Amino acid sequence: MSLVSSLKHSIFVRIYAGLLIVCLCVALFAQLLMDTINKERVQSYRESMATGAFHLVSEGIAHQRNEEQREYWLSDASSLFGAEFSIVPIDEVDFNASELRRFENGDTVVRYVAQPVYADVYYRLPDKQSVLTARVTQVTEQQVRAIAVFLLDDLSYHMTLSDKRARLAQLEEKFSFPLEFKAVNTLNLDTDQMGRLRRDEVVISLQDTNSSKSSAIKIVVPSEINDMAILIGPVPLFNWFPLNLIISMILISMFLISLGVYALIFPLERKLQLIQVGVNEVSKGNLDIQVQVIGQDEIARLSATFNAMTSHIKRLIESQRELTRAVSHELRTPVARIRFAVDMLADTDDEDSRFMQRDYIDEDIESLNGLIDEILTYAKLEEGSPKLDLEPVNLRELLEQIERETNALGKPIKIVTKLPSAKVTAVADKRYLHRVIQNLAGNALRYAETTIVISAGVKKGNAFVSVEDDGHGIPESDREKVFIPFSRLDDSRTRASGGYGLGLSIVSRIAFWFNGNMKVDESQELGGARFIMTWPIKPLTQILAADELTQEKSERDFDDK
Repeated sequence: MSLVSSLKHSIFVRIYAGLLIVCLCVALFAQLLMDTINKERVQSYRESMATGAFHLVSEGIAHQRNEEQREYWLSDASSLFGAEFSIVPIDEVDFNASELRRFENGDTVVRYVAQPVYADVYYRLPDKQSVLTARVTQVTEQQVRAIAVFLLDDLSYHMTLSDKRARLAQLEEKFSFPLEFKAVNTLNLDTDQMGRLRRDEVVISLQDTNSSKSSAIKIVVPSEINDMAILIGPVPLFNWFPLNLIISMILISMFLISLGVYALIFPLERKLQLIQVGVNEVSKGNLDIQVQVIGQDEIARLSATFNAMTSHIKRLIESQRELTRAVSHELRTPVARIRFAVDMLADTDDEDSRFMQRDYIDEDIESLNGLIDEILTYAKLEEGSPKLDLEPVNLRELLEQIERETNALGKPIKIVTKLPSAKVTAVADKRYLHRVIQNLAGNALRYAETTIVISAGVKKGNAFVSVEDDGHGIPESDREKVFIPFSRLDDSRTRASGGYGLGLSIVSRIAFWFNGNMKVDESQELGGARFIMTWPIKPLTQILAADELTQEKSERDFDDK
């Protein structure tokens, strides 16, 4: 796999990239949520701050005896406040249901416009048919002082201290901060503030704090009662990032991130559970189990490797059973002949007959040795751990060697070799590659009528060797059977042709360990059978253990899906 493909299908990259995306999404969501919450908070803050001031103005209007006085008082209040107050019928303004509910609760309605910046404030008058309204562009010290004047004007209608206190308690219900009479000497005012208070000026001071609470202002209003003043506040300033909001955002973000992480981990956990189920089934002896894991990550490749491994183990067990049955069958014939020859030796006194029976026994023993060698070779290749000494092999020299060895057998068959260029090489185990061509050539000699053709070369990054004969060929339906151990076909390729049925099986296993392919088809030139083995000219490693090759094969199967 390429580096890009490996990173694309990497669990590590997937989890951390997914975690990064989750964190970014959660951060954006938290920002949006905080903006939404703060939008509601600041709207509520505006309305709560405006309610007390507009209630004082409405009370001032109510104290006027006639319409002319009300208009005069409202004009003075507008000049003092820095914004024009007006009274409009409630039906002339299109209030929604939420705003009407606020009127029912005695609260103000603030309609804030961001561009240009201003706020239209509405407060329903006691007659419930009209509203007091003003357009406020910004909150200034002038408006704070105006509120103090409105408060003093309202309290002027109450003569005694107890009445003023009672009235102040009533008005406090409309404010979101306390109102109370305090002795001047308890207010902790500095000299300058005390001087301004004696001059009947409103004193405004900032109350800063290092705690989690927001800063606030205190307003000290001189009263007509000696040594007493009205303390308004502390009035909290709006805090955009209060501690409880920050903690809430952190907890919500952590919860959402944990959900995102769980969503990333759950599919992997599910895949691992499927593999665990497969392992449990294999431990019970069920080798037919196939783990179906969808995806292209390491766990999906692990499942493909697991499936290839179980198939390999199943095939090995079946091959072992077949080998055991076939070996027992193949051994019976030479053993029976040896027993017969031994009996003949015991029953005859003729010296020539004895020598002849001895020769028969030698031939059968040689046959047994050949069979044992074939079985050991096949078993070594089948067990899954051959050590391949890979090296660049000159294909031309190897074919010339095979031609000499095959001609030395003295068979009346013409051997034609199509030699590649002297510079053509392929990485392979020379000993096993020699065995492949030798087995294919020997097999062709048994079934050819006049000619066999041996060729080799390199094409499109793959090396190949090919052996063709002009025999009867192999039917297409039987072409897979010839690679099964001890198998023989029922036509011209019979037991009479010799062999044990292991040669092509050995060739097939060598092709497998070369990470290549073995196939048989019809020779276009001679009309008989053509056996072709192909393999990569540059294997990645020189020692292919069983688990490594199984892994590579499963990855190829996985990538082909």
